[in-house]
Amino acid sequence: MSYLNQISLFNIMSHSKFEKPRAKSMGFVPRKRTRHHRGRIRSFPKDDPTKKPHFTAFMGFKAGMTHIVRDKIKPGPKKEKREVVEAVTILECPPMIVVGIVGYYDTPRGLRSIGTVWTEHISDECKRTFYKSFYKSKKKAFTKYAKKYSDPKEKKEIDKTLSKIRKYATSVRAIMHTQMHLLNLRQKKAHILEIQVNGGTTEEKVEFVTKHFEKPIRIGELFSNYQYVDTLGVSKGHGFKGVVGRFGVRKVQKKSHRGNRKVGCIGAWHPERVQSTVPRAGQLGYYHRTEINKKIYKIGIAVSECKDGNARVEADPTKKNITPLGGFPHYGIVTNDYLMIKGCTVGVKKRPTIIRMAMHPKITKKAEEPVELKFIDTASKMGHGRFQTAEEKEKFYSTNPDKAPSPAK
Repeated sequence: MSYLNQISLFNIMSHSKFEKPRAKSMGFVPRKRTRHHRGRIRSFPKDDPTKKPHFTAFMGFKAGMTHIVRDKIKPGPKKEKREVVEAVTILECPPMIVVGIVGYYDTPRGLRSIGTVWTEHISDECKRTFYKSFYKSKKKAFTKYAKKYSDPKEKKEIDKTLSKIRKYATSVRAIMHTQMHLLNLRQKKAHILEIQVNGGTTEEKVEFVTKHFEKPIRIGELFSNYQYVDTLGVSKGHGFKGVVGRFGVRKVQKKSHRGNRKVGCIGAWHPERVQSTVPRAGQLGYYHRTEINKKIYKIGIAVSECKDGNARVEADPTKKNITPLGGFPHYGIVTNDYLMIKGCTVGVKKRPTIIRMAMHPKITKKAEEPVELKFIDTASKMGHGRFQTAEEKEKFYSTNPDKAPSPAK
């Protein structure tokens, strides 16, 4: 081809791209709906026998998002402070109840169970998970098992199982369930989790779990402020989507023959098949996802235990709770302990989210710096919120001229 022909060909094709990096990661293949409505812990942090026994995960429920104001040190020689506004997610975390213990030992094919020991008393909301239709059933779950604690002969079987766990187990996990009656949700059936106990010897772990049988475990006992955690959950579902929405591919030219929101060429003649790397239409969202290293900004206590409000900070002494005016949209009022996490977390409102101790935490001076909150926004999330508390709103709209401030110009 001559030089002039090459120039003319370049001028004709100058509008199109010769190369484009592929959109979306191939690390999440296959992109299909998860089988689990809530997050599933597939691995726990590495055990450290030098530490005291402790639980490694908890479950919360996504209430919504708000924003905070804090001082951030500007990098440089002067290290100036400046105020920054950051988005935060609120997870409501009512106490969880320990109802059992499981011991596992390692095999070439993975972990194998040694035995399970349940508590004597198990609540109905926990029993509901073992029934498809609880109200139609005879509600006999665990009635025979509970009698073992009163019979000395059968009590020996429980002690025998515990001694096996002490002797052979390489990992010990506690069976815990959520308390749905403390939440303003329709669901009555509790979520049951196996949560690994790390730290100490196997005997200390078994003693630690059995000591907490039938007792509530609060979020503040597991985590602390400014700690890094991982969140596990299920993303928001968007149903069946095309390649433009699902992979972000470019639309075909206007005069294309059979639709323009398609992939122009789905593969070569050889290999004579459509490869898995080619963008295709299908399910978008409702995927299981694990987000690592989310920083905890604040662990708030329940409303009933805090007289001054659980969203009060030193720089803003206003008595207020974390629930915004009118409640969190599509959720309602947060009355239990809550977790404030920097940024967003996976999932929609009301969906359960598992909070796990970080598998690979950031260990730097900057990461370990405490965060001093100067302001937590509690204005209405239904629109452009103006008032932080109901008293402030009432005072502004009051008919009494002595109480009402001068109108804004």
